Amino acid sequence: MKVFSVFGISKTGKTTTIENIIRELKKRRYTVGSVKEIHYEDFSIDTKGTNTDRHGKAGAEPVTARGYYETDILYNEKLSLDKILKHYSQNYVILEGIEKGNFPKILTASSLKEIDKRLDEMVFAISGKISNQIDEYKGIPVINAVKETELLVDLIAEKVYEKLPDFPPECCTACGYSCRTLGKKILKGEAKRDDCIISKSNIKLNIDGKEVDMVPFVQKLLNNAVLAVVSELEGYEKYSSIEVQIGGETIKEELATENDNI
Repeated sequence: MKVFSVFGISKTGKTTTIENIIRELKKRRYTVGSVKEIHYEDFSIDTKGTNTDRHGKAGAEPVTARGYYETDILYNEKLSLDKILKHYSQNYVILEGIEKGNFPKILTASSLKEIDKRLDEMVFAISGKISNQIDEYKGIPVINAVKETELLVDLIAEKVYEKLPDFPPECCTACGYSCRTLGKKILKGEAKRDDCIISKSNIKLNIDGKEVDMVPFVQKLLNNAVLAVVSELEGYEKYSSIEVQIGGETIKEELATENDNI
């Protein structure tokens, strides 16, 4: 899954930019999901006093409202982006208005002042109203999402990579960089997505069909713990592929032996 954000202040063209990107990606046969950040403290999709509101206040979480044409799953908290993305399996997920995180970004703006205030190393393109005035800024392409949609999506296809983990630097620098530094280097063409050691691991943990990222230390713990038990059983052979199933949850592992690299 490839994730990127379109962000900028209100009225700079974020939603228009996203609409055109979605249409072009769909035209190219990609599946697309989106996440919209609401910058309004009193926002609630539920209405006070409705049955679903009453369910939630009684303690149910999540609460699901299923109608004829849509299904809404309501949580009584602000979920982390990682938890939200576990609900997605599309080729691309576009984040609107989310600025902080380990993902490539498109900045929309109306003026150079707005660009300078928000520009960072994860921005690979600029769009929005400012694209009617300039076509490049500090080496970053400025592309009109309405008139040059195909060009913008070509750049997205070139720059946006499979979602990286976002572990703190103290947890994992196995590739030589922190997760966020690696992301910046990929955008600059100084590194590749495959440089992430976690992606290369032969230790895979899936919970309810969703893969869970694990730092090398945790991978090694899991590897050694399972091997310590399984290697004592009849039928085990060195370099065997091992699958462990627990209840309704499936955890599938390709486990390394003592001589393998993790």
